[in-house]
Amino acid sequence: MLTLEPLRPDHADAVLAFELANRAWFARSVPDRGDAYFAGFAERHAALLAEQAEGVCRFHLVLDADGTLVGRLNLMDLVDGSAELGYRVAESAAGRGVAKAAVALACRLAAEAYGLRALTAAATRDNPASMAVLAHNGFAVTGEFVLDDRPAVRYHRALDAPRSS
Repeated sequence: MLTLEPLRPDHADAVLAFELANRAWFARSVPDRGDAYFAGFAERHAALLAEQAEGVCRFHLVLDADGTLVGRLNLMDLVDGSAELGYRVAESAAGRGVAKAAVALACRLAAEAYGLRALTAAATRDNPASMAVLAHNGFAVTGEFVLDDRPAVRYHRALDAPRSS
């Protein structure tokens, strides 16, 4: 069982360790964050928390049943009932359905807790696993583009309206 936990100030060390441990793995399928990201991590973490406090973005840790950090999932640029979904899963958790389950949880959370009506996402063509996760979770292809010199695909998913009590 997975849970999504909102990013908090005390997550900084765990998130940095997660990003460092998986840097090479992530760089195989998404643009590398670069050395400056790690050198200025404390400031970056504080900036993310400020964006979250303003309601501009929602950042989450993906935790497994033991509470181990196995991924990150972000809803960015919350505007007009929509947000962009981004996620990454640790190499040690790859191939176990973690991303598929985390994205399903995010879609539900986005609609029910944040009142969003749609999500967008992108995946590079050389990341077929991410493309499969998005397709499995009801995202439809809306176009193609180039992301850091890599062919990529844009996706969109309408969300179910939040249920009123």
